[in-house]
Amino acid sequence: MMFKNRERIWVAGAGGQVGRDFVRLLEKAEEVELIPTDIGDVDITDGDSVRLFMEMNRPEIIVNCVGMTDILACEENKDDAFRINALGARNLSVAARSFRSRMVQISTDDVFDGTTEQPYDEFDTPVPNSVYGKSKLAGENFVRSIAPKYLILRSSWVYGEGKNFVTDVLRKIENGETIQVEQGYASPTSALEAARMILRLLEEEAYGTYHATCQGVCSRYEFARKIAQLSGKEAKIEEMAVRRNLLRPRYAVLDNLMLRISGIEMMQPWEAALEEYIRGIRQNGKKS
Repeated sequence: MMFKNRERIWVAGAGGQVGRDFVRLLEKAEEVELIPTDIGDVDITDGDSVRLFMEMNRPEIIVNCVGMTDILACEENKDDAFRINALGARNLSVAARSFRSRMVQISTDDVFDGTTEQPYDEFDTPVPNSVYGKSKLAGENFVRSIAPKYLILRSSWVYGEGKNFVTDVLRKIENGETIQVEQGYASPTSALEAARMILRLLEEEAYGTYHATCQGVCSRYEFARKIAQLSGKEAKIEEMAVRRNLLRPRYAVLDNLMLRISGIEMMQPWEAALEEYIRGIRQNGKKS
């Protein structure tokens, strides 16, 4: 691990999936001083609160893991979605500029509409369908236009500690329920692998926009089948004939082009990351 002069890292949204794993990776590292915050500690949608926090702590790096990610809730509460996903990113970017901090923004494959069947790279033009995707793209744009040194990391089908697709499938397997999955393709990515990549890119002093997903591509159905296989239990899985959630991109495959051409180590295959995640659940005795 290579950081300079015991750098202070503010992890906003440390209680989220990626935030939790990023904190765990660094909590015992002597090279950094972690400043984790979550809901109730600092309201990133309040510019004055962000500025006061920055004046008191003066972090060299800001990692924004805060996000309103429930796609239906975003549709129903557009103001909240843009307040959290866009305005929050703007406030942190302004702070990063004022205090000359590096800014890390977590984003999503939902900035693309998913109407093609070609992987999206970092140079493709985003066209989001949903309020969620539009608000996350607005957050990206604030970061790009305000923060002097920024890193935007887009990922897909992220799962970690808490409620997500993997824990939902595991719960249904335990209960003997039939598992119905939507049509769709992407590269499932564990929050731990995403956190490792953030750390790797910070150490490389990488800047700009990066797609960062586990290697390989699968359908939702194949993803669920692999979860069932690794659980070691029988499961009935059905793929829906018609997509119900048209807000999500059907083809959300990201091409990790910038990682590849920059010579930065890729994430592990999605199957290996999933196996590591489920093994961790078993060892910790957690179901979600």
